[in-house]
Amino acid sequence: MSSITDAFWKNSLYPDYKIFYTGRKKMLSKFIKQVLFLFMTVFGTLGNIYVSVNYMFSCFRGPERKPVHFILIHLVFTNIIILLAKGLPNTMADFGLRNFLHDIGCKIVVYLERVARGVSICTSSLLTVVQAIIISPRTSGWRMLRPKSAWHILPFFSFFWILNALIPINLIHSITGVRLNSSQLNNKDDYCYFMLESKTTKWIVLPLMVLRDAVFQGAMGGASGYMVLLLYKHHQHVLYLQNSKLLYRTPPELRAAQSVLLLMLCFVFFYWADCAVSLFLSLSLAEKSLMPNVQNFLALGYATFSPFVLIHRD
Repeated sequence: MSSITDAFWKNSLYPDYKIFYTGRKKMLSKFIKQVLFLFMTVFGTLGNIYVSVNYMFSCFRGPERKPVHFILIHLVFTNIIILLAKGLPNTMADFGLRNFLHDIGCKIVVYLERVARGVSICTSSLLTVVQAIIISPRTSGWRMLRPKSAWHILPFFSFFWILNALIPINLIHSITGVRLNSSQLNNKDDYCYFMLESKTTKWIVLPLMVLRDAVFQGAMGGASGYMVLLLYKHHQHVLYLQNSKLLYRTPPELRAAQSVLLLMLCFVFFYWADCAVSLFLSLSLAEKSLMPNVQNFLALGYATFSPFVLIHRD
């Protein structure tokens, strides 16, 4: 009887019921998005700060400063910039704050986030290559490239920042915090707006970004494959010693290589998932309200979860 009554009221008041149901659904979706981005920003930042402090103590209190520790400190520093430049404004926009950055603030925040993302890709590639060189056999030619000091890594950081600061330089002109006519806008992020760019600018910037990602991810893939091969040989050696009833302990360099490989799997997952969603949004003609939120989640995923991968492995 109650179901018949509910159906009667639902049909008789269908427009009001539909508006009420749609409103509650939007409120629930907005609440979930607010909680998700707040969680990712806060816990991701705290996790990166914890990892950076931990490795700083290891570097400056230990007998030897390891190049990998310097690279990890630089990586979590870029992660913090990404979370503060993208996660924090997104969270504030989700909680109803608008136009809090204005024009100059938008240019700085979006440009800094884009530069930090590029530096994160380059640093992740450097971490994989250096770790592969460290665990390479002494008879290997790669051993000659091993950094003799942790300070030899610092010039690479300067190169990464200069390179990635030059590639997205067009954002300084194309980002604005002032609402313009819809014909002047390419897309909008709840707090900043992207103005339409000329085709010449797109065909200059886009190939540079693709070339950068291809070079550094190619190096990352080659170094990762090399480490997998070395770890496989080590595993076969361990099985032989165990069958011979000899005790053997995994060297710390190989355990570190396993951690780096796990970190790179985390990077590859979020990077290519982000690329797939971005491609889907650019090719899809229909407006998908959920997909931009998924893209923002994937863009923050590596910066949020990578420190917890390191904490778990340590």
